[in-house]
Amino acid sequence: MSEPQAGSPATCTDAGAEAAPRYRRPESVLVVIYDADDEFLLIERCKPAGFWQSVTGSLEWGELPGDAARREVIEETGIRDGVLTNLHWTQVFEIWPAFGRTYAPGITHNREHAFALRLAERVPVTLNPREHRRYEWLSGPEAVARTFSSTNRTVIEHLRR
Repeated sequence: MSEPQAGSPATCTDAGAEAAPRYRRPESVLVVIYDADDEFLLIERCKPAGFWQSVTGSLEWGELPGDAARREVIEETGIRDGVLTNLHWTQVFEIWPAFGRTYAPGITHNREHAFALRLAERVPVTLNPREHRRYEWLSGPEAVARTFSSTNRTVIEHLRR
């Protein structure tokens, strides 16, 4: 088991939140970050508490998946290093009702593009306190067990091979 690298949990806040466009684009990126020791970075969302995942985020209207992947990594973790690889793998999943109201009426599914970000070594992580509480570096099996999303687990398992 790896040592937690989280320090004190962040205080989740909506302070400074920008107004979002009326509806989100039902297309997103998943970026699994891992290091040379094959440990995976997972971050805990503010809402719902206990929801651990890799970096995720919706594409902005007109944005390409690769651009969104790099943007989301920087916004959610502050990480600017590493080799970002498009895994050329998309998955479609049903949008959870709790998140559904941010999409246009009738939108029930999201297309997710998978990416991997390999770091030569761990780098400092700076969480966005509006989105995440804390982070941990975990072994592959621990990351698979901890992450909530089935699509996230599938990509971690793929990268472990």
